[in-house]
Order: sequence, then C-alpha cells, then structure tokens
Amino acid sequence: MAQTPEPASAMQPVLRVLRLPHLGLGQKIAAVVLVLIIGATLLAPWLAPHDPLTMNPLMRLKGPMESHPLGTDNFGRDILSRVLIGGRLSLAIGIATAVVSVLLGLVIGLIAGFFRTADAIIMRMMDALMAIPAILLAIALVALNGPSVGSVIAAITIPEIPRVVRLVRAVVLAAREEPYVEAAIALGSSMPKILIRHLVPNTLAPLIVQGTYILASAILTEAILSFLGAGVSTETPTWGNIMAEGRMYFRIKPELIMWPGLMLSLCILSINLLGDAARDMLDPRLQKRAG
Repeated sequence: MAQTPEPASAMQPVLRVLRLPHLGLGQKIAAVVLVLIIGATLLAPWLAPHDPLTMNPLMRLKGPMESHPLGTDNFGRDILSRVLIGGRLSLAIGIATAVVSVLLGLVIGLIAGFFRTADAIIMRMMDALMAIPAILLAIALVALNGPSVGSVIAAITIPEIPRVVRLVRAVVLAAREEPYVEAAIALGSSMPKILIRHLVPNTLAPLIVQGTYILASAILTEAILSFLGAGVSTETPTWGNIMAEGRMYFRIKPELIMWPGLMLSLCILSINLLGDAARDMLDPRLQKRAG
C-alpha cells in the first residue's frame, strides 16, 4: 500500500527550541532569572522563614532585620515569606491558564480550520469574545462565579482562547493545501489521523511562542484582578493581593509594594524575552535574514 508523505520538517523547529540553542546575553540572563524565581517559589515552604499567614501586631511595619529579612507588613506578617508563597499561586494560575488556553484553542482551531461548515460559526463566536475587553470580561466572570482559584483561571483563560484559535486556524488553512495532506485525504486516511498526525505538528512551533505570551499575560492579569479585589480570596497571598494590601501604606513603607512588584516585573520580563527568543528561532524568515 502506498505510504502517505510525512511532514518531516514539522517537528524540527520545536526540537531546536528544546535543545536550547545559543541565546543572546539578555535572554540568558532572563532564563537564569526565571529559573531562580520558579525555583524560589517551588521551594518556598522550605525557604520561607515564617508562616505567611501568621500575624504579630507587635511587629507590624518593621524594617528589615535578622528574623525578617524584608521586614513585616501592616499585620506583622513576614514580607519575604508572603512574596515567596504568593509567587507559587501566581505562577500556578499563569501556567494553568496557558496550558488550558493552548489546548482548547488548538482543538477549536483545528475544527475551524479544517471543517469549512464549522468555520463561520466558530470564528463569529471568537470575534464576539475578542470584542469584549479581556480585563472587563475577566472581572465579570469572577464576579459571577465568586473569588476562587478556579474562577480566576477560567476568567483569564476564556479571553485568551480566541487568540489561540485564530492562530491555529491560520496555520491549518495553509497546511491543509499541502501535498502530504491532500495525499492523506486521497488515500482515505481517517479524519482524526489527518488532524493529529499531519496538522497538529505544524501548529506546535507557533503555539510554543503564543503560550509564552499567554503565560506572561495571565500572571499580569491575575495580579490586576487581585489588586482590584476581583481575584482570589484576599486572605490568600499572591503578588497582586500583597500589593493591594500594601497600597494603603505605600508612603510610609513602599517595600510592601516594591518587593512583590519587582518579582512580578522580573518574571513577566523574563518570560517575554524568552518568548521573543523562541519566536526568532522558529520564524523561518528571521532565520534566513540572520543567515
């Protein structure tokens, strides 16, 4: 029996990223900073010197000292412990949002790009979602479902899905006209096999880049929602909640906002720099220009 031609080069760009080829100095620094932030948050239960929820009114708004390296907040809680523990949830929400957005967007985008009858309906729905400002939609969804981690993830994920769908649809529309896809259809390959074996590999490279941007955007959006009081419960430490609580005391103790804000900024900047590096490595036009 004749064999269906394979898209042999579809996975090569992804493998180049996974092998971590040469990065610029700024991107190397970004990678190191991101690894340190992730490592610190993962090891937070062991690195944090105090329970982030334990209050000590006698120690409120104290400056750095041996027992509290970054000082204490308005309730006498250790700032370092809260920043480390808060980063765990902020990163977890960002990663969960990126994964769910990419997976759902991939499935919907494959359907929209391959099945013409479903394309018009799906894309009009996506256009309707994109017409609503993402932050307003997220606030409305959290207000509707109540403050919880699941509600925040859903509220941030839904506005991101249309962007992934449009990206995957564009890739599928171009790939479905390739000879190996037409040959697979002519040979009677099943629809799931065509989608998974021949079309999905073409979407992996752009999805890697898009996923990094969604991750950075989700972390920032979670902080915005928490700062506005529309995120997770205010008792739960996240970078946004810590800054929201510290804004009342900014003039007398700016560290309450400075430290979580610094961690948030470094994290997002590092992710975006690595996302730009991945885009440069995966874009054939940029590779030819560099060569």
